[in-house]
Amino acid sequence: MTDPTAALSFGVAAAEYDRFRPRYPEAALRWTLSGLDQPAELVDLAAGTGILARGLLALGHRVTAVEPAAGMRAQAASTVGVRMLAGSAESMPLPDGYADAVLAGQAYHWFDRPRAHPEIARVLRPGGIFAPIWNVRDEGVAWLAELSRIAEIGDTVDHLRQSVTDFGANFTPPEWAEFRHTTTLTRDELLGLVRTRSHYLTATPDRRAEVDRAVHALLQTHPDLADQETITLPYTTLVARAQKT
Repeated sequence: MTDPTAALSFGVAAAEYDRFRPRYPEAALRWTLSGLDQPAELVDLAAGTGILARGLLALGHRVTAVEPAAGMRAQAASTVGVRMLAGSAESMPLPDGYADAVLAGQAYHWFDRPRAHPEIARVLRPGGIFAPIWNVRDEGVAWLAELSRIAEIGDTVDHLRQSVTDFGANFTPPEWAEFRHTTTLTRDELLGLVRTRSHYLTATPDRRAEVDRAVHALLQTHPDLADQETITLPYTTLVARAQKT
C-alpha cells in the first residue's frame, strides 16, 4: 500500500509541477495506442495537471482525466480542455466498458495494485489497453545520477521493469518499449524540477534547505554544469502496454 500523504503531496506544487515536469514524446503515445481506431475514448488516470492528457488530445483522441488531488485538478482545469473528474485508480467515477484505453503517466507506482487492476479492467472495453508510462532520467550521465542521489529519486528503467511484472488476471503480459528524448531547463528551473518531487514536498524545512544547498553546489561545481546557462536533461520514456483479455 502506498503512502497516501506522499501520493497526494503534489497538489501544493501543482503550478510548478506543470511547468517543470517533462512532456511525453509523440512516438511513445502513438506506439501505446497503436491498433486503436481514431478518435479513441481514453482515460488519463491519476492525471495530475494534465501533461499526458495534452499529448493525447493533440493526437485527436477524446480524453477523460481522473485525478484524486484537488490542487492538481484545479491546475489542469485552468490549462487543459479536458473533462476532469475526482477519482483514483481504485475507484473511477466511470461506467463499465467506458474506455478504449487507460493510461497512467508517472503514477502507477502510487496505485494499490490489487484494487486498481480490477477497477481498470472494469472501465475498459474488451480488448482495451492499459498502459503505465514514465519519464525516467538517463543516469548514465554522471551529474544527473548525482542529482537523483541528492533529491532521493529512485526510479530507473531497470527498477521499473523489474517491479512491474503483470497487471493481474484480466490482462495480457505487458509489452515494453523505450523512447529517448531531452528537455532543456535553466539552472533555476532545474531546482524547480527537484522541488516537485514527493520526497522534497513531504520533507521537513531543514531537509528541503539541505537539498537546495546541495543542488546549488552541484550546479556551481560539476564540470559539465558550471558554465552552462541552460541544461539539457536526457530522458527515457518507458511504456508498459497490456490488453484486457
